[in-house]
Formats: sequence, C-alpha cells, structure tokens
Amino acid sequence: MKNILLTFLAFLISLTTWSQEYRTDIPVHDPVMIKEGDTYYLFCTGPGIAFWSSPDMVQWKREKAVFTDPPTWANSVAADFKNHIWAPDITYHKGEYYMYYSVSSFAKNTSAIGLVKNKTLNPDSPDYKWEDQGIVVQSVPGRDLWNAIDPNLVFDDEGTPWFSYGSFWNGMKLVRLADDLKTVQNGPDDWYTISRRARTFELDDRNPGDGAVEAPFIFKKDDWYYLFVSFDYCCRGVNSTYKMVVGRSKDVTGPYLDRDGKSMFEGGGTLVLEGNENWHGVGHNSAYTFDGTDYLIFHGYDAKDNGRSKLLIREMDWDNEGWPIVTLEK
Repeated sequence: MKNILLTFLAFLISLTTWSQEYRTDIPVHDPVMIKEGDTYYLFCTGPGIAFWSSPDMVQWKREKAVFTDPPTWANSVAADFKNHIWAPDITYHKGEYYMYYSVSSFAKNTSAIGLVKNKTLNPDSPDYKWEDQGIVVQSVPGRDLWNAIDPNLVFDDEGTPWFSYGSFWNGMKLVRLADDLKTVQNGPDDWYTISRRARTFELDDRNPGDGAVEAPFIFKKDDWYYLFVSFDYCCRGVNSTYKMVVGRSKDVTGPYLDRDGKSMFEGGGTLVLEGNENWHGVGHNSAYTFDGTDYLIFHGYDAKDNGRSKLLIREMDWDNEGWPIVTLEK
C-alpha cells in the first residue's frame, strides 16, 4: 500500500510540474529572456518595454518598465509611437547588459533601433540604472528598402558582434558592429540580407508589401548558426497566422539553408512550429540554453481567451540531423 501511495504522489508531482512548465497566463508580445544569478528576467513589447522576473520561469512578477518616459530621441523618429516600445533583445557582455529596442510607426519603416544599458537586472540593487545610448540604426521611408525593428545581437566564433533585424520590405538584414556594440560598420562586407520572401508586386520603399517575414533570431548550437524568423502575420488575435521557420549555416553571414537546401535568401525556411486550434499565430521567438537545456521562447494568441497574446515556453530538442524539434501541445 505504501508503494502505491508513493507512486500516486509521484504521479501528482509530475502533473504539477507539467502544468507549471507550460503556464501561459502572462500577456506578452515578442519575448526575450536572460538569467542573472538565480532569477530569470523577461522583456517584451509594451509601454516603456514590459519587464518581468521569475525564480523558475513559472511564477512571474511584473516589474517597473525599463522606460518611465520615452527615450529622448524617439519622438523625432516616430512621433506617434507613444512610448509603446517593440521587440527588445537582451545580451550580457563584459559586465554590462545591452538591451536593443524598436521605435516605429505601425506598418511603416519610419523606425529606429536604440540601445540602453545596465550593470544589473535586479531592480533592488543599488547598481540598477538604465542608461540610454541612443540610436543604433534607423530606416527612413523613401530611402530604405528595409525596416529597422526586431533587433538581435550575436557573436561569431571570433568574438565579432553581428546585428540582425528587419520586418517585411526586402528582408532581414545582418550588419557588423564595432566593439562598442553600437556603431554599425558600413563596408561592402559588413551588410548582408539573410532572409527574404518574394513579393507579388514591385518593391516600394514606402510599402511593406506581402513578403511577410520578420523577427530574426540567431542561435549558435554546436557548429551551426540557426536563423529563426517568423513568417506571415501577427497582431490579429485569433486571426493571426504567424509561424516560425529556421535555416542554418556554418558562417554567421550565411547563406542560411533549410532542410531541403533552399536558401532563406530565396524564401526558404524549415517549419519549426505553427499554431493549432488552441494557439493561433505562434511566433516572434528567441532561443536560449539555461542550465544545459535549450528553450524556445515565443508568444501565441490564446483561442480560449479572445485571442490574447501570451507567453509560451517550450523545451527544444534536436533530431539526428541537427534540426530543432519543438512541440506546441495543447
């Protein structure tokens, strides 16, 4: 009888662990995550950059936004953005946290990516202070065939910083940064287009078009750089069609090829995850390794809650050929 009770108790614990691992009750768009000490910190689109903390990726506490007031330069780029800051990216480098963020007018490439730094992410620390560094890269209608939003920083094997970003237009860009992680290098070998999709009409630098690709994120695993992007459309509640695809390359600058050998520059991409009857439009992911486990962090639109966008965290496995495996479940 004792063994039966112990087995039943273990079963109940396993159910609790499963439900906690996939808890999705906090509202987020475009989430990124990092760990400092024993605490996980989550940043996402929202007023002043929404900010959460957690001891276990299960129970989340809402923290004060990164920006109480808009960045001083932001209104000169997009006067209508109202301190609603999009799609941050967070990196720890040489004793400081670097957070990139997007300021934009919706569906326009009236956009810029800024940088803000901090020595710690712990709001209770005396060293906690966000210091804005201004604009990293800016796109201007009538000048640029790309959109300066959705930033992501990655270092290659030599320690060189590379910066990807983009949404619609003529695809995802990758640029080399200087050691200050802010200054964009402008030589011919410093700029690349790493993913794009065909449009059904002529390119127009004032129209995003229908080549729906955005949210690049580069994740290094073993000998490969994996480029994740989101295809199709977000931000439409239960009508969202977002899905995540991936390609990989031995070189951070590409070309990134999908499982069938098609370049992402030519519209390629192997499906990682798409929505189901419970979660619509899953996408805008980030990817990390915490304590030896790989995770995919993304948002999805909850069909059972009027299409509200919520946090989704899934463990990421790999098949025998080195391609990511992620299960959405229910």
